[in-house]
Amino acid sequence: MKTVNVSAVLDEGRWTGYQKLLIFGTALTIILDGVDNQLLPNALPRLMEEWELPRTAFNQALSAGPFGMMLGGVLGGVMGDRIGRRTTLLWSVITFGIVTLAIASVDTMSMLTALRFIAGIGLGGAMPNAAALASEYVPRRQRPFAVTLTIVCIPLGGVVAAAMAGQIIPNFGWQPLFIAGGVVPLVLGVLLFFVLPESPRYLASHRPRWPELTRMLRRMGHDVPADVSYVEREAAVGAKPRASIGEIFAPAYLRDTVALFAAFFFCLMVNYFAILLIPAVFRGAGFEQAKANLVLQLFNWGGVAGAIIGALVIQQLGSRVAMLGMSVLAIGTSMALAGMTIEAPASLLLMTFMIVTGALLNGVQTTMYALAAHVYPTEIRGTGVGAAVAFGRIGNVLAAPVANGALDRGGNPAYFGSWAVTMGIVALALSAMKRHIPRSRDLEAPAKTL
Repeated sequence: MKTVNVSAVLDEGRWTGYQKLLIFGTALTIILDGVDNQLLPNALPRLMEEWELPRTAFNQALSAGPFGMMLGGVLGGVMGDRIGRRTTLLWSVITFGIVTLAIASVDTMSMLTALRFIAGIGLGGAMPNAAALASEYVPRRQRPFAVTLTIVCIPLGGVVAAAMAGQIIPNFGWQPLFIAGGVVPLVLGVLLFFVLPESPRYLASHRPRWPELTRMLRRMGHDVPADVSYVEREAAVGAKPRASIGEIFAPAYLRDTVALFAAFFFCLMVNYFAILLIPAVFRGAGFEQAKANLVLQLFNWGGVAGAIIGALVIQQLGSRVAMLGMSVLAIGTSMALAGMTIEAPASLLLMTFMIVTGALLNGVQTTMYALAAHVYPTEIRGTGVGAAVAFGRIGNVLAAPVANGALDRGGNPAYFGSWAVTMGIVALALSAMKRHIPRSRDLEAPAKTL
């Protein structure tokens, strides 16, 4: 019987078309995650008008989703390590699809808040498992780029949400927006149950599922015999078979865990300063509904570009230089926005700075998932990424009241100035980390065969 080290095969193996297809399937779930996550902010100006309520009256509803995501991140990460990344990811997608569909029928703030909380649990459970799957489908050299390309679909989903809102809300109202945002995840989730395979490293640790792993490795181009025994390198160094939160606070990981938690907290907070309130801020400055949605769409387009460029720069320079550089630049562009006048019609300079700042803020956030996946070994990777994201969701929960408070006290200068302050803290946290992703040239060259 031949023994195959799954970690070595995947880390040093080839980057095949089948693996790229798997990354694409994983990315689709995160596009929908990004869509559903930004439906309420895009619908907020119309809801304020129809329900005759001020912007601050929606603080609880805006915070409920991130609070659910915080709990979903922990639950999703642990369940992914225990019952499988793929299974947890797809059930998360179906959960937020069903609940988002139900939001179309609400007519009270309490129901809106409750359903956004439940949808948030599904949204939160999806992202750590998508990041873990993306990191485990591909060779080590391509891992940061593959994970980032998966998570970049969050702002890409935001682009789709803003575009949908700009077309649907002015013509049909806000309810059809949530109907569309619920039906599509349900259809995709069911389809991917028959297409997306489980994490290969997870399969390696479960002997009854070795035939699945053999079929997967063959589709990746590896010549695996029928009579094979699998071992998982990282699991062989004394790791416990069942993940627990306490393991990420072991002395070997404590410093990076604390720094990663702080970075996620403040980076997710500042991104939600933008996501939750850009449409309302620009609508309040005299922009039409469609134009206010367009500003958020442009911000997210910048995020897509920034995440891809950031992933490429990480491959060349490593994550320390790339992520700290983007953080410092984001401080500068946010301070520039704080000094601009927000009024309709929008100037080219204002829109340019919104796009560039979106690129920098989202670039740091999306590459942070790849950084978290790099910090932890596979047996605690889902738990580590999930816990970091979950802690970051506390920043999401606080984003709406903090950003609204800045707006009420100091107007748009204070609102954009809070972006700069928050990114300064992110830069400090990232500078404190030990396990940054190295340059791709510093990694071992991949093997050509099994």
